[in-house]
Amino acid sequence: MKIVILDGYTTDERTMSWDELACLGELTYYERTLPEQRLERAKDAEILISNKVILDRQLLEQIPNLKYIGLLSTGYNVVDIEYAKERKIPVCNIPDYSTKSVAQLTLALLLELTMAVGKHNDSVVRGDWSECKDFCYRVQDIIELDGKTIGLIGYGAIAKEVAKSASALGMKVLAYRRTPFESDGIAQSVSLDELFAQSDVVSLHCPMNKDSDRLIDSKAIDKMKDGVIIINTARGGVVDEDAVRKGLDSGKIGGYGADVLSSEPPKDNPLIGAPRCYITPHIAWASKEARSRLMKIAIDNVKSFLDGNIKNCVYK
Repeated sequence: MKIVILDGYTTDERTMSWDELACLGELTYYERTLPEQRLERAKDAEILISNKVILDRQLLEQIPNLKYIGLLSTGYNVVDIEYAKERKIPVCNIPDYSTKSVAQLTLALLLELTMAVGKHNDSVVRGDWSECKDFCYRVQDIIELDGKTIGLIGYGAIAKEVAKSASALGMKVLAYRRTPFESDGIAQSVSLDELFAQSDVVSLHCPMNKDSDRLIDSKAIDKMKDGVIIINTARGGVVDEDAVRKGLDSGKIGGYGADVLSSEPPKDNPLIGAPRCYITPHIAWASKEARSRLMKIAIDNVKSFLDGNIKNCVYK
């Protein structure tokens, strides 16, 4: 089997090995693949592995021997799934590998927005504490989370991890998902409008689809509390970034923390440099532990396919 990895660098960072995958076939590895390089590199592949390289119908039609598509991610929007189904090409993703890491970064963004650890450290390094007349000072208001309400949009594995951590901090937890659920002892199931109205913090954990596209727009923000904090570790397109910028500028939004933007890497994004806004470069998934799990599952997916026992196929 000819195996081609189109963009392996962000997964392995050249510190982890694909040797186990190489034992399964003739492996060709690329750190990165530009759009114009896709066909030349993929045209002879029987097993094609991608993270963010777009595998659309136009490309896939020109790969006649393709038998399997493996993703180095949970999301599968980079693949034309309908065409893959027509060709009976399994598309296998990596579920649940980064749950703990994404939940951890969600809390890190929330804590930074409420405690401003980074800003205070920068101030100390600048010498502000040395020049201070008092034994302490604040560069911004500090917010105690105990007793506050966090609203989770989406209530899958990551959101449930966030719920446990938020509850441990003394927060009340609300959650919205399309199918209401019985309380699990941590989160209370509410409507989206109830979540907007009651939450001091709104945290996004929903997939990107037609229903969630720009879910957080100006109308949604108007329904939220003044000074609401919004955290987005889901997908950049779940928020209207112009509306969020306006909310930050006006003070309606008290803080915005995101690991994702609508276009990555960003070009002229309205949120970069916005007040009370923290953005990390899509790193929530990328702990060494999570990436090790990802690679293990990716290789196991290929092994299972070769053994005739397909795992983690994204369509039925």
